[in-house]
Amino acid sequence: MTTTSEPRVSGLEIRSIDYVPLSERHGKLWHLGPLWFMSNAQIATLAVGLISITEGGNLIWSLIAIVAGTLLGTFFMAFHSAQGPQLGLPQMIQSRPQFGYVGALLVWLFAYVQYAGFNVFNTILAGEALHTTVHGGTKMWVAVVTVVGFVIALVGYDVIHKAEQFLTYTFLVVFGIFTVGVLATLHYPAGSFDLGGFSWTPFLAQFGVVAGYQISWAIYVSDYSRYLPPDVTVRKTFYWTYFGSALGGVWLMTLGALLAAWAGKDFDTIRSINAAGDKVFSGFGAIVLLFATLGLVSVTALNMYGGSLTLISAIDSFKKVQPTVSVRALTIGLTAVLSLVGAMAATADFLTNFNNFLLLVLYLFIPWTAVNLMDYYVVRRGHYAIAEIFNPHGMYGRWGWHGIISYLVGFGVMVPFFSVGTLYVGPIAHAMDGADLSLFVGLPVAGLLYWWLSRSIDVAAEIRVAEAEAEGLEQAANEHREP
Repeated sequence: MTTTSEPRVSGLEIRSIDYVPLSERHGKLWHLGPLWFMSNAQIATLAVGLISITEGGNLIWSLIAIVAGTLLGTFFMAFHSAQGPQLGLPQMIQSRPQFGYVGALLVWLFAYVQYAGFNVFNTILAGEALHTTVHGGTKMWVAVVTVVGFVIALVGYDVIHKAEQFLTYTFLVVFGIFTVGVLATLHYPAGSFDLGGFSWTPFLAQFGVVAGYQISWAIYVSDYSRYLPPDVTVRKTFYWTYFGSALGGVWLMTLGALLAAWAGKDFDTIRSINAAGDKVFSGFGAIVLLFATLGLVSVTALNMYGGSLTLISAIDSFKKVQPTVSVRALTIGLTAVLSLVGAMAATADFLTNFNNFLLLVLYLFIPWTAVNLMDYYVVRRGHYAIAEIFNPHGMYGRWGWHGIISYLVGFGVMVPFFSVGTLYVGPIAHAMDGADLSLFVGLPVAGLLYWWLSRSIDVAAEIRVAEAEAEGLEQAANEHREP
């Protein structure tokens, strides 16, 4: 199995895609709540709440769609959290039992695009917020935010958790005041709270984007629970992850809908936040933006961290990788550079088109989450031979056709239901005036097809292999632990 023997660099996380032995499981269950709350409670999430308003929906039904979409999408995302303590592995490397040692590259490519792509938006928003408040030029601040995010991601797991805890406490104060101000001082168009103003198209568009956005966090989840001890229950891990993520998501998306309804066609994320904050008291808009920048820095670090793990996993599919600090630094740095180049080259037209593209990327993880969760909770019921995941000729094979076929079919049946802004509208979505039902098709088709195709898997034999390897797995991991 993949391990590391590099001498420890003080303060830096050493583990990457390798197994975390029981002796290093120092994580705390409650840490998941602040981490997933703050990961969602940042102003990039705010933009997800605009869809219904911009498509002509009224405010009350936009808010209902946001809550409903969050409750559904976070349900799937939170179940991935329990995989980390049980397996001691980051999220995406766990795709090998379903997709194969090489076949998992299919989903890793899409995951890496998401990590680097979202950081284009995160750093631009942060740069614009800092330029608005302290000046100096957006591009300069984009570079600064990227460097700070790189440092946080390199130090790793512990500092990420601590940063998110600190930001959660300060968020509750700053955004608590801001939210009260938005509710108390802004005026909304006539009919904003009329329940009779329901329209299926903007409602389903908002619901689908919100649910897809929450599901897209699934590729991150075990990265931040793999240092928890394996005796942590699925139920408790689920609850801390679910409620943290759902509360953060609903809060910021709701703010997005409220600001969009108030500003109308003049809405701009940074300018609208600044103007709304100043209605509370002069200068408060700048305070909100400065704090919002810290949230964007933290989620930028999360994307670099996850991007590094995904890139290491992909390289390991072709050539065995020793997961050392230098490898982590190199892959985090590459992820940072890619997003920085994208942010520096971005134009208004580019951002519009790229936003549509990223919506399509979100669709790519709906069949993946269905396959992964069906395998973990129904087919194999959490029993995996960890060492075999790192064996290119192991029992999981190089190509997991059950997973690959289920994924492709699940994605394929979604395509006619897609409604991706100006990029693509499928024939069924077009016939329904742009209403997007792809989520309700892709999830069950991919999951049930994988279950049906996987009936031939000899789970009992795999469990025997896992039990035989368990002692050696711990011994190998501890032998290569840094002094």
